[in-house]
Amino acid sequence: MREIDRRSKYNRRVFLKGAATAVPAVAIATSAGLGLTDAWADDATALTPATLKTLVKMARDIYPHDFLVDSYYITAIKPWDGKAAKDPAVKAMLEDGVRRLDQDAKDRHKVAYVQIPWEADRIVLLQGIEHTDFFKKVRSDLVVSLYNQEELWPKFGYEGSSAEHGGYINRGFNDIDWLPKV
Repeated sequence: MREIDRRSKYNRRVFLKGAATAVPAVAIATSAGLGLTDAWADDATALTPATLKTLVKMARDIYPHDFLVDSYYITAIKPWDGKAAKDPAVKAMLEDGVRRLDQDAKDRHKVAYVQIPWEADRIVLLQGIEHTDFFKKVRSDLVVSLYNQEELWPKFGYEGSSAEHGGYINRGFNDIDWLPKV
């Protein structure tokens, strides 16, 4: 029979020593602007990183899914940088739209749009610009760029295309298990 040492290998002293070294490292990294969550925006060629961050926050507010991480929204937003690089009109529309959204946020909340902590407050700002071409373009492009990511489909219960498998008839089309058997 094997005996197990039930004494903990960790104690208060080990924990405090680890925490004491972790806190300064995190403080230095954040004060130097080395946020891992913002590194993706620095690769932009046409749009500013601030514009891209605002567009991601806006995308999350337009199509909110708490179970999705930001990387899916970032993937949906990234192509707009390429579109803005090719077409100056698209770049102007996106930059002007974000500028207006930030100005509305500063007028109402004294901070930029991405710094507003409550989603309900950001939604009110979006409702104020929902008639603009900027908002309509962002919303309509997001339907395709967000929901057309194959790695997202299982999270929504979508099995993907069935054409290559003979259609939906033989793949659960009539699997109605909630009706009583007659």
